[in-house]
Amino acid sequence: MSQRPFRFAVQSYSAESPQGWRDQARKIEELGYSALHLADHYLGAGPALDATSHPHQQFAALPMMVAAAEATSTLKIGARVFCIDYRPLAVLVKEAATLDWLSGGRVEFGLGAGWLAGEYDALGIPMDRAGVRVSRLEEYVKAAKVLLSGEPVDIDGEHVSLHGFTASPKPESAIPIMIGGGAPRVLGIAGREADIVSLNFDNSSGKIGPQGVQSSTAEKIDEKVRWVREGAESVGRELPEIEIAGYFTVVTPDEASGAATAEQFGKMFGLEPSAIIEHPNCLIGTLDQIAERLIERRERYGISYITVGDSAMEAFAPVVERLAGT
Repeated sequence: MSQRPFRFAVQSYSAESPQGWRDQARKIEELGYSALHLADHYLGAGPALDATSHPHQQFAALPMMVAAAEATSTLKIGARVFCIDYRPLAVLVKEAATLDWLSGGRVEFGLGAGWLAGEYDALGIPMDRAGVRVSRLEEYVKAAKVLLSGEPVDIDGEHVSLHGFTASPKPESAIPIMIGGGAPRVLGIAGREADIVSLNFDNSSGKIGPQGVQSSTAEKIDEKVRWVREGAESVGRELPEIEIAGYFTVVTPDEASGAATAEQFGKMFGLEPSAIIEHPNCLIGTLDQIAERLIERRERYGISYITVGDSAMEAFAPVVERLAGT
């Protein structure tokens, strides 16, 4: 498999102050990370959020992306990923294109079919079955490309109906589109349409839990990459044209600490510690161990774009320094 150079990002959900957020964005840039990503979730503390097992995202993604862009000069910004059901497509695309213009072309535009059932319910948003949501995602991605092209819009699909205008602003260069997912159909769409593919856990349960982690073993990731490849090849693309992304990292000072951490996560997710250590979405160990595993996993899966949580960004920075761009 042809290898893309390593690239690294930080995902962050909250900040103690407006200045603290800007300072964090600058620190991420100084440490050599390529991008800063939020997510697209809206529930505050309460039983609805508790039922999802999802971490609290303190602020809306787009305003935080604007502030991060203003505080930095090279850092790419995005959300991993925007839920297509939470706002009209043309509105979201215009907001992303405007931010791309303001930032000098630094937006990474992530789109997903939606999955957090408790959030849909708490917000009063109807949640269609998975097949309908994935069909809508495919139409949305194709329509987003038309909107971003600067060409007249005339779309009359099952899920997208846009007519009689040209979207603006037109990006000076193509905004990379990221699609996140973990099932065959959505990853096939990603292979056909995306610039970046985020290999997610199986989220069919509608919440975070052991099922998703257990369904992303090494063999399953091999299968997910195959789905992306088959999608790409169906439209004459090759897999190296697509950047494959993964994440979830804990840096430990020594092997004993790594083993203890793996045991803790194994109990949470119903897996043996050895399976957690080898899990393709996990990076647990010393800096040397993590660097070695990243190289091995890029060779096997093609994963070259790694995202870490903000709590690990400084501890992980030596890996960024060692591998970024190689």
